[in-house]
Amino acid sequence: MLKEFKEFAMRGSVIDLAVGVIIGGAFGKIVSSLVDDVIMPPIGLLLKNVNSSELFIDLRGSHFATLAAAKTAGDPTLNYGLFLNAVVNFLIVAFCVFIVVHLMNRWIRKPAAAPAAPTTKDCPQCAMSIPIAAKRCGHCTTQLA
Repeated sequence: MLKEFKEFAMRGSVIDLAVGVIIGGAFGKIVSSLVDDVIMPPIGLLLKNVNSSELFIDLRGSHFATLAAAKTAGDPTLNYGLFLNAVVNFLIVAFCVFIVVHLMNRWIRKPAAAPAAPTTKDCPQCAMSIPIAAKRCGHCTTQLA
C-alpha cells in the first residue's frame, strides 16, 4: 500500500497540481494586495473618502466609527465592504485565469483533421460529377477507364 501511495504521489499530474496550488496561494496574496492597496483606494476616493473595508452595518443598531470598534464591543456586524473586496478579488483572479487558459489554448496546436477522401470525380467528357467507382458516366454514357 505504501508503494502504491508513492507511485500515486510521484505522478507528474500530482506534482503539477501541488505546484499549481502553491503558485495559486501566492498569486492570491498578490491579488489581495492589488485590490486592497491599489484598486479600492481610488474607488473609495471617488466615493468621498470611503474605505471599503470599513463599510459595515451594526446589526444591533449601535453606532461605531470603525469596524474594529464594533468587533471590540462584540456587536454582530454585516461587513459588506469586506465582501465587496472579496468580489473584486474573485473577478480579478477569474479574469487572470481566463487569460491564461485563453493563451494556453492558442499555444496548444490542434491536430489537423485529415482531409476526407473524395467520393466523386468529374467525367472527362462532359465534366459532370460522378461517383468514384463508376465505370460509365450516367450523364453522357462515356465509358470510363
